[in-house]
Amino acid sequence: MAEQQVNITDLDPVQLQEVKKQLDQELDHLTNSYSQLKQAQSKFRSCVENVNSLTPSSKGKEILIPLTSSLYVPGKLTDTENVVVDVGTGYYVKKTKSEAAQHYNSKLTFVQSNLDTLQKTIERKQENVQSVVQVLQMKMQQQQQQAAKA
Repeated sequence: MAEQQVNITDLDPVQLQEVKKQLDQELDHLTNSYSQLKQAQSKFRSCVENVNSLTPSSKGKEILIPLTSSLYVPGKLTDTENVVVDVGTGYYVKKTKSEAAQHYNSKLTFVQSNLDTLQKTIERKQENVQSVVQVLQMKMQQQQQQAAKA
């Protein structure tokens, strides 16, 4: 189904308010998505830092191993050259430190491109909201002037 173009100056104030309401909802959804992507970006950045912080001197150090998102058990670091990477949907893969860093850096690049695209979309929606608000204000002033004349 093709998108239909409507000239907002042809709409009455009630219709304009509905358009603004819809745009506000879309903007809320987009900004929530943006926030979630920023969180994912931060998580991947943290993963890269964690992988890079492993050194041969880390061997034998006590660590906490996550069993669930809220349950950790104590353990000792025995291998500082390989890590287990969550590759999604419950699958974990053993990778070298450089492979793991490359994996997380590619995720960072992907998330950043989505953030850039989303930022442009948010800016366009904000401009649309501004246009609707300006036309709505103009129409409300016209109605007030017509009511004052009557």
